[in-house]
Amino acid sequence: MSSNTASSARKQSTGLALLLASLAMLGPFSVDTYLPAFPAIQASLNVSAIEVQQTLTAYMLSFAFMMLWHGAISDALGRRNIILVSLFIFAVASLGCASAHSIHYLWAFRILQGLSAGAGMVVGRAIIRDMYSGPAAQRLLSLVTMIFSIAPAIAPILGGWVVMLLDWRWIFLFLCFYTVFLIWFCYKYLPESLPPEKRQEFSIPVLTNSYKAVFSSPSFHLQSGTVAFNFAGLFLYVASAPVFLTQHLGLTSQQFGWQFVPMVAGIFLGALGANRLAGRISLFRQVRIGYVFLAGAACCNVIYHFFFPPAIPWSVTPLFFYAIGMSLVAPGVTLMTLDLFPNTRGIVASCQSCAVTFLGAIVAGVIAPVLENSPIWLALGQLGFSCCAMLCWHLSKKAHNKLLT
Repeated sequence: MSSNTASSARKQSTGLALLLASLAMLGPFSVDTYLPAFPAIQASLNVSAIEVQQTLTAYMLSFAFMMLWHGAISDALGRRNIILVSLFIFAVASLGCASAHSIHYLWAFRILQGLSAGAGMVVGRAIIRDMYSGPAAQRLLSLVTMIFSIAPAIAPILGGWVVMLLDWRWIFLFLCFYTVFLIWFCYKYLPESLPPEKRQEFSIPVLTNSYKAVFSSPSFHLQSGTVAFNFAGLFLYVASAPVFLTQHLGLTSQQFGWQFVPMVAGIFLGALGANRLAGRISLFRQVRIGYVFLAGAACCNVIYHFFFPPAIPWSVTPLFFYAIGMSLVAPGVTLMTLDLFPNTRGIVASCQSCAVTFLGAIVAGVIAPVLENSPIWLALGQLGFSCCAMLCWHLSKKAHNKLLT
C-alpha cells in the first residue's frame, strides 16, 4: 500500500470516527446536560424531586427498549436510513421538551427522545464492524470512544451555565440545534455500509429466529453483562450526581465538572490505551489490565469512604481510575460480542446496547435513589457492580476456551 493510499485511509477512518462519535454524543448530551437543571425544572413545573428524577428513568427505559430495534431495522433497511430518520424524530422531541408546560408532557417527550437517541450509538458499532475487522476495528472503536468521551465532560458544565444564564428550556433547544446539524452532516457524508444484497428480511419469523439465537446464547449474556455491569458502576455516580455533588461535597450546579472531568479523562485515557494496545497484546491480557484499574479503584473508593468523610479531590479520584479500566475492557469485549453472529451484527449491537441501557435505567430509577444518600453505600454499589462484571468475564472466558479446545 502506497503512503498516499495509507494516508487517505487514515483520514477516512478518522473522519468516520468523528461522525460516529458525534452521533453517539446524543446519549450523554440527553442525560448529563440537564442534570444540573433538576432544581430549576422542579421549581418551574411545580413538581417534586422524584417526578423530575423520573424524566431520566422514562428516557432510559424507552432508550433501552428501542435499542432492541435500531439494529434490526438497520439490518433490513440500511444503516444510513435509520440514522437519518431517528435524528429527525429526536429533533422534534427536543423541541417538545423545550416547550413542555407540565411534567407529564416532559415525560412524554423524554420518552420520544429515548426512542430515537440510541440509533447513532447502535448502528455506529455495526458500521464499524461492516467496514473493518480485527485490530483495525478495535482501534476505530476506541478512537470513537476517545472523541465521544468529550461529551460527558462538557455536558454538565454546559447545562450548569445554561441554567444560570438562561433557562432550563434552552438545554433542549441546544439539543435540537445540535441534531439539525447532525442531520445535515450525515446526509452529506455518512456512508451506507450495508449494501442491499447483504440486508436481512424484516419479517416476524426472521426477527424471531435472530433474536432467539442471540438471547439463547450464554456467551452473549456473559459478554454483554461484562460491559453492562462495568458501565453501571460508573453510571451509578452519574445518576447520583445531583445529590452526591451538592449534598455530600457541597458543590453548586456550576461545579459538576469536579466529578465529570475526572470520569471523562479516565474514559479518554483508557480508550487511548486500548487504541495503542490493539494488535500488540492479546485481548484477554488487555482486559486483565483493565480490571486492575477498575477493581482497584472500586476497592480504594470503599476504603476511603469507610474511614473518611467525602471530600474533593479524594471522593472523585477513584472514578478517574475506574473509567480507565472500563474503557480498556469495553472495545475488545464489544467486538467479541458482535462477532458471535456475523450475519446479524445490527441485532447483536441492539441487544448488547439494550442490556447496558436497561441496567442503566434500573440504576437511575431504583438503585441510585436508594444508595445516593450515603457515600459509603455508593462506593459499595460500585464495587458490587465491578464484581458482577468480573464474574461475567471469568465465565465468558471459560466458555470461549472450551470452544477452542
